[in-house]
Amino acid sequence: MVLSIQAQKVIEFLPKGKAKTAIIVCPGGSYCWLDKKTEGIDVAHWLNENGIAAYVLYYPTAGWAAFAYHSRLIYRGHQYPDQINALNKTLQKVRSKGYQFVGAMGFSAGGHLVLTSAEYSPKDIAPDFVAPIYPVVSLSAACTHKRSRRGLLGEYRKRNKMLCDSLSMEKHADRITCPVFLINCTDDPIVNYRNSELMDSALTAHHKPHFYRQFKTGGHGFGATAEKTSPEAIKWKSLFINWLNQLINRDIIQ
Repeated sequence: MVLSIQAQKVIEFLPKGKAKTAIIVCPGGSYCWLDKKTEGIDVAHWLNENGIAAYVLYYPTAGWAAFAYHSRLIYRGHQYPDQINALNKTLQKVRSKGYQFVGAMGFSAGGHLVLTSAEYSPKDIAPDFVAPIYPVVSLSAACTHKRSRRGLLGEYRKRNKMLCDSLSMEKHADRITCPVFLINCTDDPIVNYRNSELMDSALTAHHKPHFYRQFKTGGHGFGATAEKTSPEAIKWKSLFINWLNQLINRDIIQ
């Protein structure tokens, strides 16, 4: 089912039987485009197989034209805060369906988006847990993924240090109030693996509940199909399901 939430597209995938947990899935794509299948639809089907309702969010992105021709030098196009506004509206809509737990899972730039939600979304709609998978984390460190920064902020604001610092997730980990599941691979050729290390260190320093696993192989962009790329990274799916079940069974989620 396709849900219309104020001109944004959210695709609903429901498991057999009644689900008490729902996850909003945010595909990656450098905030320039979206990997709708590998990090969207395939992920939703896997979640359904585990009794979890999935909502794949096609949040606003810069688009191919803006990426190739820098058109946002002239026209605003899509840029921050359009993306977090889209996720907040989706959180509100999904929560209205009566699920007991609502979380957000994001890949690459989508991982940055769900971390943004964990830090800045209003408390009444904020996710109960987030799962950034091989995420973009910092917009101001040496390991910054520059394409994602430009995709999110546009050609002008990507140079705004104050804005970049405010959206560098590791700098504001003290604001996170929900558990975080974080994974990445050291051989990631797209997003520097130090992004996740920065986030892990920040969460640890602020005593925030989180799980972090770093794999040696797996690369980037495997979504829910790691079995096609790495026999090691495929473990992340079972790790996540076990982690989520422990949160729910131990009443760690508030």
